[in-house]
Amino acid sequence: MSSMFGKPRASGERPTQSPLPECNVAILGCRGAGKSALTVKFLTKRFISEYDPNLEDTYSSEELVDQQPVLLKVMDTADQDGPRNCERYLCWASAFLVVYSIDDRKSFEGCQRYLEVLALHARGCQHRCPVLLLGNKLDMEEYRQVPSAEGMSLASRFGCLFHEVSACQDFARVQHVFHEAVREVRRQAEWNLPMRPLFISEERPCPPVATPVVLPTHHSLATCTFNTLSTVNYKEIPSVAQAKLVTVKSSRAQSKRKAPTLTLLKGFKIF
Repeated sequence: MSSMFGKPRASGERPTQSPLPECNVAILGCRGAGKSALTVKFLTKRFISEYDPNLEDTYSSEELVDQQPVLLKVMDTADQDGPRNCERYLCWASAFLVVYSIDDRKSFEGCQRYLEVLALHARGCQHRCPVLLLGNKLDMEEYRQVPSAEGMSLASRFGCLFHEVSACQDFARVQHVFHEAVREVRRQAEWNLPMRPLFISEERPCPPVATPVVLPTHHSLATCTFNTLSTVNYKEIPSVAQAKLVTVKSSRAQSKRKAPTLTLLKGFKIF
Protein backbone atom coordinates (compact mmCIF):
# COMPACT_ATOMS: atom_id res chain seq x y z
CA MET A 1 0.00 0.00 0.00
CA SER A 2 2.81 2.39 0.78
CA SER A 3 4.30 1.92 -2.67
CA MET A 4 0.90 2.49 -4.22
CA PHE A 5 0.26 5.88 -2.67
CA GLY A 6 3.78 7.08 -1.90
CA LYS A 7 5.49 9.44 -4.33
CA PRO A 8 8.35 7.84 -6.33
CA ARG A 9 11.83 8.69 -5.15
CA ALA A 10 14.58 8.97 -7.74
CA SER A 11 17.63 6.82 -7.08
CA GLY A 12 20.66 8.78 -6.00
CA GLU A 13 18.57 11.91 -5.50
CA ARG A 14 19.86 12.50 -1.98
CA PRO A 15 22.86 10.96 -0.19
CA THR A 16 22.04 8.55 2.61
CA GLN A 17 24.35 10.35 5.03
CA SER A 18 22.05 13.40 5.17
CA PRO A 19 18.56 12.07 5.95
CA LEU A 20 15.56 14.35 5.80
CA PRO A 21 13.92 15.56 8.99
CA GLU A 22 10.79 13.54 9.66
CA CYS A 23 7.30 14.57 10.68
CA ASN A 24 4.77 11.92 11.71
CA VAL A 25 1.09 12.79 11.31
CA ALA A 26 -1.71 10.51 12.56
CA ILE A 27 -5.21 10.95 11.12
CA LEU A 28 -7.91 10.18 13.68
CA GLY A 29 -11.67 10.09 13.52
CA CYS A 30 -14.74 7.88 13.29
CA ARG A 31 -15.39 5.51 10.43
CA GLY A 32 -16.82 7.23 7.37
CA ALA A 33 -15.31 10.65 8.16
CA GLY A 34 -13.07 10.43 5.07
CA LYS A 35 -9.64 9.82 6.64
CA SER A 36 -8.44 7.50 3.88
CA ALA A 37 -9.85 9.75 1.18
CA LEU A 38 -7.88 12.67 2.61
CA THR A 39 -4.71 10.58 2.75
CA VAL A 40 -5.03 9.40 -0.84
CA LYS A 41 -5.91 12.91 -2.04
CA PHE A 42 -2.82 14.36 -0.41
CA LEU A 43 -0.46 11.66 -1.70
CA THR A 44 -1.82 11.19 -5.24
CA LYS A 45 -4.11 14.22 -5.93
CA ARG A 46 -6.83 11.67 -6.69
CA PHE A 47 -10.13 10.97 -4.98
CA ILE A 48 -11.08 7.39 -4.16
CA SER A 49 -14.59 6.90 -2.81
CA GLU A 50 -14.36 3.18 -2.00
CA TYR A 51 -11.76 1.67 0.30
CA ASP A 52 -11.48 -0.86 3.10
CA PRO A 53 -12.49 0.90 6.36
CA ASN A 54 -10.65 -1.75 8.39
CA LEU A 55 -7.30 -1.16 6.70
CA GLU A 56 -4.66 0.80 8.62
CA ASP A 57 -1.35 1.73 7.07
CA THR A 58 1.44 4.33 7.12
CA TYR A 59 2.63 6.17 4.03
CA SER A 60 5.66 8.37 3.34
CA SER A 61 6.07 11.36 1.08
CA GLU A 62 8.93 13.80 0.56
CA GLU A 63 7.49 17.31 0.80
CA LEU A 64 8.83 20.83 0.46
CA VAL A 65 7.21 23.03 3.11
CA ASP A 66 8.27 26.69 3.12
CA GLN A 67 11.29 25.80 0.96
CA GLN A 68 12.44 23.25 3.55
CA PRO A 69 12.39 19.51 2.69
CA VAL A 70 10.74 17.09 5.08
CA LEU A 71 9.86 13.40 5.05
CA LEU A 72 6.18 13.39 5.96
CA LYS A 73 4.82 10.11 7.29
CA VAL A 74 1.04 9.73 7.46
CA MET A 75 -0.71 7.07 9.53
CA ASP A 76 -4.24 6.40 8.30
CA THR A 77 -5.77 4.89 11.43
CA ALA A 78 -8.72 2.51 11.52
CA ASP A 79 -10.20 2.49 15.01
CA GLN A 80 -13.27 0.31 15.15
CA ASP A 81 -14.99 1.67 18.26
CA GLY A 82 -13.49 5.07 18.90
CA PRO A 83 -10.17 5.88 20.59
CA ARG A 84 -9.30 2.50 22.12
CA ASN A 85 -5.86 0.87 22.10
CA CYS A 86 -4.49 4.17 20.82
CA GLU A 87 -0.97 3.89 22.23
CA ARG A 88 0.31 2.92 18.79
CA TYR A 89 -0.18 6.44 17.44
CA LEU A 90 -0.02 8.48 20.65
CA CYS A 91 3.64 7.57 21.10
CA TRP A 92 4.44 7.76 17.37
CA ALA A 93 2.88 10.93 16.00
CA SER A 94 4.36 14.42 15.96
CA ALA A 95 0.98 15.94 15.09
CA PHE A 96 -2.65 14.82 14.86
CA LEU A 97 -5.44 15.51 12.37
CA VAL A 98 -8.82 14.83 13.96
CA VAL A 99 -11.37 14.47 11.17
CA TYR A 100 -15.17 14.59 11.12
CA SER A 101 -17.72 14.85 8.33
CA ILE A 102 -19.75 18.05 8.20
CA ASP A 103 -22.82 16.06 7.06
CA ASP A 104 -22.64 13.60 9.97
CA ARG A 105 -23.16 14.91 13.49
CA LYS A 106 -22.24 11.55 15.02
CA SER A 107 -18.77 11.81 13.53
CA PHE A 108 -18.48 15.30 15.00
CA GLU A 109 -19.48 14.02 18.44
CA GLY A 110 -17.07 11.11 18.06
CA CYS A 111 -14.11 13.37 17.28
CA GLN A 112 -14.64 15.10 20.63
CA ARG A 113 -13.62 11.85 22.34
CA TYR A 114 -10.39 11.86 20.34
CA LEU A 115 -9.69 15.44 21.38
CA GLU A 116 -10.27 14.51 25.02
CA VAL A 117 -7.85 11.56 24.74
CA LEU A 118 -5.20 13.79 23.13
CA ALA A 119 -5.65 16.45 25.81
CA LEU A 120 -5.27 13.81 28.53
CA HIS A 121 -2.18 12.42 26.81
CA ALA A 122 -0.63 15.90 26.52
CA ARG A 123 -0.81 16.39 30.29
CA GLY A 124 1.58 13.52 30.87
CA CYS A 125 4.05 14.55 28.15
CA GLN A 126 6.92 16.99 28.37
CA HIS A 127 5.98 18.59 25.06
CA ARG A 128 2.63 19.14 23.40
CA CYS A 129 1.94 17.71 19.94
CA PRO A 130 -0.02 20.03 17.63
CA VAL A 131 -3.63 19.05 16.93
CA LEU A 132 -5.72 20.19 13.95
CA LEU A 133 -9.49 19.73 13.84
CA LEU A 134 -10.65 19.07 10.29
CA GLY A 135 -14.19 19.23 8.93
CA ASN A 136 -14.27 17.08 5.79
CA LYS A 137 -16.74 16.72 2.87
CA LEU A 138 -17.21 20.43 2.28
CA ASP A 139 -18.69 19.44 -1.07
CA MET A 140 -21.74 18.16 0.89
CA GLU A 141 -22.64 21.65 2.03
CA GLU A 142 -26.34 21.22 1.24
CA TYR A 143 -26.49 18.30 3.68
CA ARG A 144 -24.46 19.99 6.40
CA GLN A 145 -25.34 18.99 9.97
CA VAL A 146 -22.39 20.63 11.75
CA PRO A 147 -22.13 24.42 11.34
CA SER A 148 -18.66 25.90 10.96
CA ALA A 149 -19.20 27.87 14.16
CA GLU A 150 -19.51 24.63 16.16
CA GLY A 151 -16.29 23.32 14.69
CA MET A 152 -14.48 26.55 15.49
CA SER A 153 -15.89 26.54 19.02
CA LEU A 154 -14.73 22.97 19.64
CA ALA A 155 -11.27 23.75 18.27
CA SER A 156 -11.02 26.82 20.49
CA ARG A 157 -12.07 24.76 23.50
CA PHE A 158 -9.19 22.31 23.00
CA GLY A 159 -6.69 24.88 21.73
CA CYS A 160 -6.22 23.46 18.24
CA LEU A 161 -6.41 24.80 14.70
CA PHE A 162 -9.57 24.41 12.62
CA HIS A 163 -10.04 23.84 8.87
CA GLU A 164 -12.77 22.68 6.54
CA VAL A 165 -11.85 20.88 3.32
CA SER A 166 -13.18 18.59 0.63
CA ALA A 167 -11.20 15.48 -0.20
CA CYS A 168 -13.38 15.16 -3.27
CA GLN A 169 -12.67 18.54 -4.84
CA ASP A 170 -9.88 20.74 -3.54
CA PHE A 171 -6.33 19.32 -3.46
CA ALA A 172 -4.72 22.67 -2.61
CA ARG A 173 -6.65 23.02 0.65
CA VAL A 174 -5.97 19.41 1.61
CA GLN A 175 -2.26 19.90 0.96
CA HIS A 176 -2.33 23.13 2.97
CA VAL A 177 -3.67 21.28 6.01
CA PHE A 178 -0.91 18.65 5.94
CA HIS A 179 1.74 21.32 5.40
CA GLU A 180 0.26 23.36 8.23
CA ALA A 181 0.71 20.36 10.51
CA VAL A 182 4.41 20.33 9.57
CA ARG A 183 4.67 24.06 10.30
CA GLU A 184 3.09 23.59 13.71
CA VAL A 185 5.55 20.79 14.53
CA ARG A 186 8.43 23.05 13.55
CA ARG A 187 7.08 25.92 15.66
CA GLN A 188 6.68 23.60 18.63
CA ALA A 189 10.24 22.32 18.20
CA GLU A 190 11.60 25.88 18.09
CA TRP A 191 9.59 26.76 21.18
CA ASN A 192 11.07 23.82 23.11
CA LEU A 193 14.67 24.67 22.21
CA PRO A 194 16.76 26.02 25.11
CA MET A 195 17.22 29.74 24.74
CA ARG A 196 20.78 30.91 24.21
CA PRO A 197 21.95 33.92 26.26
CA LEU A 198 21.76 37.24 24.48
CA PHE A 199 24.89 39.39 24.59
CA ILE A 200 25.25 43.15 24.32
CA SER A 201 28.44 45.16 24.09
CA GLU A 202 29.88 47.88 26.26
CA GLU A 203 32.40 50.16 24.56
CA ARG A 204 35.51 51.27 26.37
CA PRO A 205 37.36 54.55 25.60
CA CYS A 206 40.18 54.20 23.09
CA PRO A 207 43.73 54.73 24.36
CA PRO A 208 45.66 57.58 22.67
CA VAL A 209 48.15 55.22 21.01
CA ALA A 210 48.28 51.60 20.13
CA THR A 211 49.55 49.73 23.14
CA PRO A 212 49.84 46.04 23.85
CA VAL A 213 46.92 44.84 25.90
CA VAL A 214 47.17 41.74 28.04
CA LEU A 215 43.93 39.94 28.70
CA PRO A 216 43.77 38.31 32.13
CA THR A 217 42.84 34.68 32.46
CA HIS A 218 39.06 34.40 32.65
CA HIS A 219 36.86 31.33 32.69
CA SER A 220 39.83 29.00 32.21
CA LEU A 221 41.00 30.83 29.06
CA ALA A 222 44.72 31.19 28.36
CA THR A 223 46.33 34.66 28.65
CA CYS A 224 47.05 36.32 25.31
CA THR A 225 48.59 39.63 24.20
CA PHE A 226 47.77 41.72 21.12
CA ASN A 227 47.89 45.33 19.92
CA THR A 228 44.63 47.19 19.74
CA LEU A 229 43.19 50.68 19.75
CA SER A 230 39.95 49.74 21.48
CA THR A 231 38.37 46.73 23.04
CA VAL A 232 34.76 45.66 23.18
CA ASN A 233 33.68 43.85 26.28
CA TYR A 234 30.74 41.50 25.76
CA LYS A 235 28.52 41.00 28.74
CA GLU A 236 25.42 38.94 29.22
CA ILE A 237 22.28 40.97 29.72
CA PRO A 238 21.45 41.15 33.44
CA SER A 239 18.27 39.60 34.69
CA VAL A 240 15.12 41.64 34.91
CA ALA A 241 15.58 42.08 38.64
CA GLN A 242 19.13 43.47 38.19
CA ALA A 243 18.56 45.69 35.16
CA LYS A 244 18.32 49.40 35.92
CA LEU A 245 16.16 51.52 33.67
CA VAL A 246 16.91 55.12 32.89
CA THR A 247 14.78 57.57 30.93
CA VAL A 248 16.64 59.74 28.41
CA LYS A 249 15.10 62.78 26.78
CA SER A 250 16.58 64.79 23.94
CA SER A 251 17.05 68.50 24.60
CA ARG A 252 14.92 71.18 23.02
CA ALA A 253 18.00 72.48 21.21
CA GLN A 254 18.08 69.25 19.22
CA SER A 255 14.50 69.53 18.03
CA LYS A 256 11.73 72.07 18.16
CA ARG A 257 9.17 69.33 18.45
CA LYS A 258 8.28 67.52 21.64
CA ALA A 259 11.26 65.46 22.73
CA PRO A 260 10.77 61.69 22.44
CA THR A 261 11.29 59.45 25.45
CA LEU A 262 13.58 56.42 25.24
CA THR A 263 14.02 53.65 27.80
CA LEU A 264 17.49 52.08 27.86
CA LEU A 265 19.47 49.72 30.03
CA LYS A 266 21.73 51.89 32.13
CA GLY A 267 25.39 51.65 31.23
CA PHE A 268 24.91 49.60 28.06
CA LYS A 269 24.72 50.37 24.39
CA ILE A 270 22.60 47.94 22.39
CA PHE A 271 23.77 47.03 18.88
